[in-house]
Amino acid sequence: MKVSLFLTCLADVVYPASVGRSTVEILERLGCEVDFPKKQTCCGQPAFNSGFHREAKDVAKHMITTFEHAEYVVSPSGSCTTMLHEYEKLFEDDQVWLDKAKALANKSYELTQFIVDVLKIEDVGAEFYGNVTYHTSCHMTRLLGVQEAPMKLLKNVKGLTFTELPNKQQCCGFGGTFSVKMMPISEQMVDEKVQHIEETKAEVLIGADLGCLMNIGGRIDRKGKPIKVMHIADVLNSKL
Repeated sequence: MKVSLFLTCLADVVYPASVGRSTVEILERLGCEVDFPKKQTCCGQPAFNSGFHREAKDVAKHMITTFEHAEYVVSPSGSCTTMLHEYEKLFEDDQVWLDKAKALANKSYELTQFIVDVLKIEDVGAEFYGNVTYHTSCHMTRLLGVQEAPMKLLKNVKGLTFTELPNKQQCCGFGGTFSVKMMPISEQMVDEKVQHIEETKAEVLIGADLGCLMNIGGRIDRKGKPIKVMHIADVLNSKL
């Protein structure tokens, strides 16, 4: 099975040594042939969410063309994968690009979604010893509709002790430009999220969206809390 990796900006710039590598290693271990289209860019989500739809269209056309060859497109980001599915909204009045946008959406998956729903695998042979909890990001669960896949995979990680996060449905306060434009509100939201994480007594917070993890992890660091933040790809690629 051939997979084209959509790495995303944050994975490329902020977490290049871990998340991207873990994603590729997991997919290859599960029998996939992975390629990385070098022309890929930002998915256009910041522009789209800020109302700059004309600019977002230009990015969308570029990304659609970049991944037109792909059999499957897989990304370690529920948020950015959701944006690939949002392209259809940008081209409602352009049938040619609408058809292309639909084709991209139909073959684009978040990593855990791809492993569970396409590859039909729930145990990737990972080992990770520790007490963990999991943050359910808004875009991934509410818009992309991926809720069970991460839990099924984490359930089969050897050595992992899982505690559900209280009020897990609440946003962490990142929301891309929201955290910049509405900083005081965002800060209160992430503080509440950190409080709930502490209530679980978890040593590690796991998530599937780097934007959320960057936001929560940054707040944890500023508060000096002894909680490690990890992307689910790194946990699923662990052999501890």
